[in-house]
Amino acid sequence: MNVKTEKIHKIIEEIDEVLSLIKKLESDHLHAIQMVRPSFKSGAKNLIHYGAFRSQNLKKLQKRLHQFGLSILDGTESHIATSLLTCRHFLLALVGEIKPASMRQGSVKRAIKQQKKHAKDLFGYRSKGRRVRIMVTLPTEAAYDYTLTRNLIASGMNIARINCAHGNPEIWLRMIQNLQRAMTELRKKCKVFMDLAGPKLRTGQITAGVTVRKFTPTRNAFGEVIEPTRIKFVSDRNKLSHNDELPVDLDWLQSLVEGDRVVCKDARNKRRKFVLKQVTKDHVHAECNKTCYLKPGITLSVKSTKRTCIIGDFHGINEALILRKDDFLRVINPDLEVNSTQSSNGLETEQELPFISCTAPEIFETVQAGEKIIFDDGKIEGIILKASSVELLVKITNAKHGGSKLRADKGINLPNSNLSYTGLTAKDKIDLQFIVKHADAVNASFVQSASDITELYKELNLLGAPDHIGVVLKIENQKAYQNLSSILLEGMKRYPIGVMIARGDLAIEAGWANMPRIQNEILRWCNSAHVPTVWATQVLENMAKKGIPSRSELTDVANSLKSDCVMLNKGDYILETLHLLHSILSDMDTYRDKEMKMFEALNSR
Repeated sequence: MNVKTEKIHKIIEEIDEVLSLIKKLESDHLHAIQMVRPSFKSGAKNLIHYGAFRSQNLKKLQKRLHQFGLSILDGTESHIATSLLTCRHFLLALVGEIKPASMRQGSVKRAIKQQKKHAKDLFGYRSKGRRVRIMVTLPTEAAYDYTLTRNLIASGMNIARINCAHGNPEIWLRMIQNLQRAMTELRKKCKVFMDLAGPKLRTGQITAGVTVRKFTPTRNAFGEVIEPTRIKFVSDRNKLSHNDELPVDLDWLQSLVEGDRVVCKDARNKRRKFVLKQVTKDHVHAECNKTCYLKPGITLSVKSTKRTCIIGDFHGINEALILRKDDFLRVINPDLEVNSTQSSNGLETEQELPFISCTAPEIFETVQAGEKIIFDDGKIEGIILKASSVELLVKITNAKHGGSKLRADKGINLPNSNLSYTGLTAKDKIDLQFIVKHADAVNASFVQSASDITELYKELNLLGAPDHIGVVLKIENQKAYQNLSSILLEGMKRYPIGVMIARGDLAIEAGWANMPRIQNEILRWCNSAHVPTVWATQVLENMAKKGIPSRSELTDVANSLKSDCVMLNKGDYILETLHLLHSILSDMDTYRDKEMKMFEALNSR
């Protein structure tokens, strides 16, 4: 036996070991496989096969296969056992132990055909010339603007997504009625998918306790002021509309003259001077070269006339907090009363700390000091300095230069915390009653384990949900990613189902650097189970919001061809974005079809 033959027999032995493990694990999971819907039987088996395959360190094996011109294990998630047997067949043919006659590999084509059927049953018919479906998140305007809804369907929207975290049943019903009218007029089909809000952590309303505003000049690397902070004094008789506005007496305001100096002692008892730069009848722009903290009741005095005025009340008017690096923020338990002027954590400070509430009071028993906290999809980051059942004291570690706005109803992520909140909320159970009557599928948010799927299916059965209503499992945190195999097996007890790769929260939780690997891992696991996927979050987001796509967004769209459906979020340029996405996907599909035909040909030798 020569060296080449010995190497090939060694590779065959390694493949046999993997096939033996596959057979054992399939036997061990026989009950779980039998529990899934008939349509998913082969997918459930292959999921177990893929798990066995992935449990082995096969990098060296694949390198040795490449030396013999065999790359047949690349991209074979949907039919892993068949691919291993095919590979074994080729190797035996190379050493002359069997004839190089073609093997019957019908299971490869069956797996690919089955995946296409599962995608069609869940997402509906595809658009002409495009394999990948497009899902679009409907804005509230779609309830009142029929033309917008019609244009979306005419431009290639295959699925309309309605997010139950926003709006109400009246608005949702109007959206669906507009969709039905447009489908009738255009003679096109469009599915309706509805998202459950789920147990997502969000900021609560910004309360009257936020009584201090911080104004900071822009400095260079040497600490020198390169741009003063700007403040706008406005009449206390008018409604405030911006966070740089401070209400003052109208008579005092109208007595001011451009160039005047206004002085005060701020909330920290620091003397501050403002130079008036622009004076009109109803407002005055002022500039200051030092950081100042201003709150209601502070006395302002004009240096030249000694005429005084106090800053008026702006309790409860803030629509957003402006948070900068090194600022402090209090996150309040909404179920408990908290003194708005003194931190219960004992931080001694002369200014009143801004605070917000959190929509999930249960987290205050779990979160620990030293853990990270992230707001508004990663726009603001902080570290928890102190934690109690009443509140969290947060130091901001990352925000936009000049400050980032934090508003009510924005997401909160605690990627290092061991949170236990899960399952359907009371709101979810109410919303499901509407969904089972009006939607084609429900998108289950913040799935973390198989038990979440069990609870959802139980609720759907209690509501008498028709069998044809699909379920999309949104994978958007590390726990879901780690439990993906068991989530898929439990999910396959219903048909049709799919998985949404919700890359926004997932990237925050898992880390930006890990996201490229994780999103592809989720695709592979779903392909192994023959479960269709949705590529979601920030697809062409810049285009949707500003009308111009970034280069990285276009690359992202090309990667989305690995999925069965791509989701667009709402934006002012959503129609233009839909046209662009349709064009790119249609063009790229031409190349992908050629690659798939070559791949099928290789596997059918």
